[in-house]
Amino acid sequence: MANPVTNSLFSVLIALFLISSSFASSDVPFIVAHKKASLKRLKSGAERVSVSIDIYNQGTSTAYDVSLTDDSWPQDLFDVVSGNISQSWERLDAGGILSNSFELEAKVKGMFYGAPALVTFRIPTKAALQEAYSTPILPLDVLAEKPAENKLDLAKRLLAKYGSQISVISIVVLFVYLITCPSKSSGKGSKKKR
Repeated sequence: MANPVTNSLFSVLIALFLISSSFASSDVPFIVAHKKASLKRLKSGAERVSVSIDIYNQGTSTAYDVSLTDDSWPQDLFDVVSGNISQSWERLDAGGILSNSFELEAKVKGMFYGAPALVTFRIPTKAALQEAYSTPILPLDVLAEKPAENKLDLAKRLLAKYGSQISVISIVVLFVYLITCPSKSSGKGSKKKR
């Protein structure tokens, strides 16, 4: 018959082994990529798309041979004006951030739905390249005709936004004016007729 102390010691060793193996398997990079795009209208009537992609390593170890590729911008719809849609880095340390930005000029009018960018990286413990995808972008209405904004609509928006502040300031100014200025009617009413 086995000793109860030996049984409990054996079960503690098994539990420690399982816990340590779970910690060892979590010692990997965890890549999160965030893709943002914004439209910028030029005075010439053309429109540019500014794209930035941030890559974060939320894991506990370094990712090596990190590559970013964003092939979601067809050449028949967009021209690359500045930057590169693909970028490579040697490594991304745990807790580190990498960024890539580029600017495109739109050729065609219409709604554009961009796909996520692809991030590939290598982990020393695995032979195959690992993949991660960025967040997708919201649909872009490229070269959309924006209606001319009339001044009445602008005044209504400003009044709706700042109306309460304007009314409070007006009441305070009126109150201060009434306190500091003498009443003109009180001087005439106090004279007695003889």
